[in-house]
Amino acid sequence: MSEDKNQFEDDYQKLLNETLNEVSEIQSYSKKSQTEIVTIGKNMARRTNIMISLAILLLIVPIMTLTTYLYYAIGGRADHLIDVVTKTIYVTEPNMGLEKLKLEDEVGFFSMNITFDVFKRIGKEDYRAGNYEIDFFLDHPNFPKKNMLLDRPLPEIPDKETEVLFHPKASIPFNQTDQWDILNKLPDGTVAEVYVSLNELMKPDVLQKHLPKNMELRWLAVDTGMEAAQVDKGGVPITPLGYPAQYDPTIWSPFRSYDQTNEEVFLDILSLLEKNQPVAEKVARAKSLALKSRLAYIKKQGINVYGAVITGPTEELRKLQNIKEIRALKVGEVKLWNWE
Repeated sequence: MSEDKNQFEDDYQKLLNETLNEVSEIQSYSKKSQTEIVTIGKNMARRTNIMISLAILLLIVPIMTLTTYLYYAIGGRADHLIDVVTKTIYVTEPNMGLEKLKLEDEVGFFSMNITFDVFKRIGKEDYRAGNYEIDFFLDHPNFPKKNMLLDRPLPEIPDKETEVLFHPKASIPFNQTDQWDILNKLPDGTVAEVYVSLNELMKPDVLQKHLPKNMELRWLAVDTGMEAAQVDKGGVPITPLGYPAQYDPTIWSPFRSYDQTNEEVFLDILSLLEKNQPVAEKVARAKSLALKSRLAYIKKQGINVYGAVITGPTEELRKLQNIKEIRALKVGEVKLWNWE
């Protein structure tokens, strides 16, 4: 038994020595090799993280896009915002409209961009007056980016010194004789746009009766109780509020209604803008519309106008100087003859 035990210990020791010899013969990695192994490991980990991140982004992008489309689609929010923007133009920009069918909109991540052209009627033709671009973050618009193409564009921010339509109780800052001289010196064979201010408030149909026949009443400036001061209660300049005097046959115009008069459409638009005043005030030139008080005033007093935009042959527009109800005139855009 003792011999067997000794033999086992000898064999074990022999096997252990052989194993240690084999291990000692294995060459260990150099420091450079170890560095390379660690670098390869880090790169593989980095690539793995990048691939995982890209996979997550590729998953998030369609989800965010779909969420944005749903935000603007549910309840017709995009159409509603576009409606507010376009109708603001009609009632705050004298003698200006747009082709809503050509309006372009693009939805991004929680945003929407709309672009459209605006037009003015001068004589018998509609001329491109410029371009608007408005960016929305959700339902909050930025100030419009405008590229106006007019010879005499209205000021970007209205004030008492640069206004073109004046209430009978408001002072006129420019020399009225100079404007009549400009009109008289324009060549015959042209058509023009003029802004006229009245000596007194009157109903639209009464104003129409005072005008010579061979010209067109385009836009009516409505008394809203603030035009005499030309500022709101906080002293911020306001813009004129008004509406097209003529029925508009274009299919995209809000003033193409067989069931309502232009006056009724105008009041409906003001009610819409009152509920969406922050959007309307970003779009309008004046940054105060004070729609609640102005709309209440109109509903109480009715529609009375203090000024208007008129277009027609230049030689016909000169006849306006003989109308005693007209207090002042400001010349707008002038184009070659198109009065056919």
